[in-house]
Amino acid sequence: MTRQILACDALFDGLTWHAPACIEIAGGVVHSVSAGTQGAAERVPGVIVPGIPNLHSHAFQRAFAGLTERSSGAGRDSFWSWREAMYRFASRLDPDAVEAIAEQVFLEMLEAGYTSVAEFHYVHHQADGSPYQDIAELGRRVCAAARSAGIRMTLLPVFYEAAGFGPQPIEPAQRRFYNTAERYLELWRALSRECDELITLGAAPHSLRAAPLGSLNAVVREVKRVAPQAPIHIHVAEQLREVEECLAHHGQRPVELLLDGAAVDESWCLVHATHLETREQVALAGSGAIAGLCPTTEANLGDGFFPLGNFREARGRWGIGSDSQISVDPAQELRLLEYGQRLVQHARNTVLRGDREQHTGTELLSEALLGGAQALGSPVGRLLPGCLADLVCLDAAHPGLVARSPAEQLDSWVFACNRPAIARVMVAGNWLVTGGSHARREAVQRRFERCLTRLQS
Repeated sequence: MTRQILACDALFDGLTWHAPACIEIAGGVVHSVSAGTQGAAERVPGVIVPGIPNLHSHAFQRAFAGLTERSSGAGRDSFWSWREAMYRFASRLDPDAVEAIAEQVFLEMLEAGYTSVAEFHYVHHQADGSPYQDIAELGRRVCAAARSAGIRMTLLPVFYEAAGFGPQPIEPAQRRFYNTAERYLELWRALSRECDELITLGAAPHSLRAAPLGSLNAVVREVKRVAPQAPIHIHVAEQLREVEECLAHHGQRPVELLLDGAAVDESWCLVHATHLETREQVALAGSGAIAGLCPTTEANLGDGFFPLGNFREARGRWGIGSDSQISVDPAQELRLLEYGQRLVQHARNTVLRGDREQHTGTELLSEALLGGAQALGSPVGRLLPGCLADLVCLDAAHPGLVARSPAEQLDSWVFACNRPAIARVMVAGNWLVTGGSHARREAVQRRFERCLTRLQS
């Protein structure tokens, strides 16, 4: 078993600061964290923090990010006009493109400080809707990309059965996503063979629009029978139109309907949950499920502001995700989340509660780590004995971080660094990023560029 000892100026274990600090790693797992340094340790300049879980990602959308920042010609642009453009792009993807795009964005995640990701994977079939010879072909390509990049992944194959409440029949552009419950479970079982030390498997009913409650519950029951701890993720209440349509068809709001109609517990992550009434906020917090927040995507799509203050008052847990990949940077997600609350509340440092924590960066990071780890169903997000050795080293020489205390460095990383501030990144005890760059950056980027050139031709 390989043992490593790292010494650093300061280490945040997800709960507490240690300065200076030593962390001992054995077999890719944290063995101990102690104050002070040891002579035999590898010296790591600067501050070490836990690697950040990315709880919501659509990897293929990295190649599409930035291509909808012009008028669609359909009147007032919205999430729904964006979705039509995304469908057109998704129709052009083949297995090689899915893998090339995924590896590029996974590499970018690592360089930004994400060390694990929940991949909400819903492009399953060929463009005409027929399965590949291997029904799990595209999911396996995403797994290959994750292994090549070295990122830890919770793969969430998406169950997509309908085009809207009613249910409505699938549209032609959605054929690549569509499965009956039976065929979805065949796909899920095939992908279960991909699980290893880096890859775990959950399930993702796409939304209440696309996964009617009866089918949703049938799928989740079977997944939980086979894998009782499997994470379950679902989009919910992202758009006001979705809320209105749900009320029209069911007489309940989406989160209310889901909590009443499914066995939602701590293994669930409700992605976005933007539009909640007070009773839904309290009920969601009480369920133990995670609110999956994607601030840069939600801002880009005009979704709205999540009611973070009230949700936290109800002791709700949350985490962050890169979603559409309009930004692949956890610091930007945390910054925009806090800034959104400042704009709504007309106040500063809105996440701080009394005397418990005095630094907004530390509080944001601590909560995002805890919620993200729960959503991924992995012992990540903490540098404590028994947790996985996934960690990030901030750049001690970065001009935005010099001459600051460790907690001030976290604040500055989240709010004031105008260029990347990550020096090194480790996953499972292996250094993947050094000097700010992934070892495979050039080769992966060349493949990505060839892929985009082909897709746009």
